[in-house]
Amino acid sequence: MALYPDFPLSTERLRLRPFTRGDVDGVFAYRGRDDVARYLFDPPLSREECALAIQQRTNQTGFLEEGDRIVLAVETAEDGNLVGEVSLIWRSVEARQGELGWIFHPDHHGRGYATEATNALLELGFGAADMHRIYARCDARNEPSWRLMERLGMRREAHFREHGLFKGLWDEEFYYAILRDEWLSLRHA
Repeated sequence: MALYPDFPLSTERLRLRPFTRGDVDGVFAYRGRDDVARYLFDPPLSREECALAIQQRTNQTGFLEEGDRIVLAVETAEDGNLVGEVSLIWRSVEARQGELGWIFHPDHHGRGYATEATNALLELGFGAADMHRIYARCDARNEPSWRLMERLGMRREAHFREHGLFKGLWDEEFYYAILRDEWLSLRHA
């Protein structure tokens, strides 16, 4: 199944759109920060590394085969301010599963932007992409991230304790998921 959505995806306060070369400074403003990189696989990125990442992301706008990803810039509808990014990865064609991810600038935390943007990707995943299950994962210490998963109606399915080394320390990770039927019932509740 090929899926190339029409962009931008719009919510009440946000626009989710493909990245452009003009986003380098906006992405560097959050991806260059230690506090943002703390729970990411990458260290803080340099401006040049952000430019390379954006170059890759400009083509990550649809699904053609397993492993493809949609990675979108999240900007405020009111003023076009880049506040973060969201992603949906097609993890299994046969099992119709995807993985949801997000990174937001700390200056914009606490405003509901992450909830609003990730709900738009759940809509895409369970709607046009016809996924059966979408999961997300985070470092167990990243409380804002797992609280977001709970706000989305996801349930904690796993807690992996000291399952791998992450930045020189033993990593603990939470996995959360939601099924299409569960998501539909939450929307109609």
